[in-house]
Amino acid sequence: MKKTLWLSFLFALFFIACGDDSLTSANNSDNGKILYKFSSSSALYLSSVALPTSSAVRTVDPIEVTVDSMTDSRDGQIYKTVKIGEQTWMAQNLNYETENSYCYDDKNFNCVKYGRLYTWAAAMDSAGIWSANGKGCGNDFICSPTFPVRGACPEGWHLPSDTEWKKLFTAVGGRLIAGKALKSSSGWSSYFSGEPCNGSDALFFSALTAGSLDGDGAYIGEGYETFFWSSSQVVFCSTTKRESCYSNSARNAFLYIDDGVYLLPFEKKGGISIRCLKD
Repeated sequence: MKKTLWLSFLFALFFIACGDDSLTSANNSDNGKILYKFSSSSALYLSSVALPTSSAVRTVDPIEVTVDSMTDSRDGQIYKTVKIGEQTWMAQNLNYETENSYCYDDKNFNCVKYGRLYTWAAAMDSAGIWSANGKGCGNDFICSPTFPVRGACPEGWHLPSDTEWKKLFTAVGGRLIAGKALKSSSGWSSYFSGEPCNGSDALFFSALTAGSLDGDGAYIGEGYETFFWSSSQVVFCSTTKRESCYSNSARNAFLYIDDGVYLLPFEKKGGISIRCLKD
């Protein structure tokens, strides 16, 4: 069943003294749609957002969020999806088994929980099994993909570029706070203290702490970090006697124990998660 919500980002300038402004629920009904009002200076929570009654609160363009599902015709797996603004994302990590894809700690139940971890070559479908758009994009090679790159994603979906990830972060309020809204509301803990550092899952994106497989074959990070591939490679060039360029990394969206989200290079031969974006 498809469910549509309207999320309004509110920006307020106000001071609160103890016992002064009362707080009212920001969950309102408007012609059958649900309005969720977010403060730019606090965590984004759908169920418990409250704002002062001050007239300083100003509504800007609302963001439509639609929760739905899709079926991967290749293996029959069903995935939750969420439309955030103009983009429709899988709300679960891809779990389609391909060559060079892995379950965390080589345990099948982790694939059920987190989806699979893919090398960049597997994510891009460098063998050209499903499309030619990412063919030849493997480890250490500079390639010329045709965007959008379907990669390992189901038909009608593709591996997001770093520009498309940035569009999501902007829609959620910016890179510095987007992680809070995108992370799941359970399962996250601090690497340093062990204290919970869950997200709000405000937009039903539900990023889990899937960890990664590093370039040396070690599984790390479950419980406190997650990475998602992009189709955008990172090219390194050095000039000595002649210019030499190579690419052993690609961009990924990285969520950690803080509220931010980051686009960083990740070694192509390592394994991380995939979130597919609808064409």
